[in-house]
Amino acid sequence: MSCDVAVSAALLLASFHPASAANPSVIPIVAEAPPATNPLAREPLFAKIVGEAESLNDAVERYRAAVKAGDGKALADLSKFQKRVGDLADLDMKGHLELAKRGTDGDLKCILKGIAQDLPKKLDELMTAKGAEAQEVALRDMFYLLRDNVEVITTPPSVQSTDKA
Repeated sequence: MSCDVAVSAALLLASFHPASAANPSVIPIVAEAPPATNPLAREPLFAKIVGEAESLNDAVERYRAAVKAGDGKALADLSKFQKRVGDLADLDMKGHLELAKRGTDGDLKCILKGIAQDLPKKLDELMTAKGAEAQEVALRDMFYLLRDNVEVITTPPSVQSTDKA
């Protein structure tokens, strides 16, 4: 599967949430990452990606709460957040390149490349969002992308069976 197809499929699936169709302001958030059962998640680079994505998601949660509470200045200074998102995108690209160097033939390397490319786009959407509703949507999208960043690394690779039933 090419990287473009894998990334497109992962991002398409990640963009859908059952609650978002009915009422986008009521979205249950589960910030807890799955246990790291993928051995790759224990390697320093990938553990750092997971840790930073989780930490950024905590910041997104705080921003969301402030926006919901009507704090018009909640997103006034995102310079530190912006730098951290850029650093995470760089780490994701390093993860992609590391897996490519190893000759890994799997979706993870492609997904990491896609996340590295999408983080700056989602950040730009957040930086240009005007009004509480647009900010909430941008923060929600950033939350899902960061959550996916954790889950794709911590989830063990699936083993496809060739058994015929």
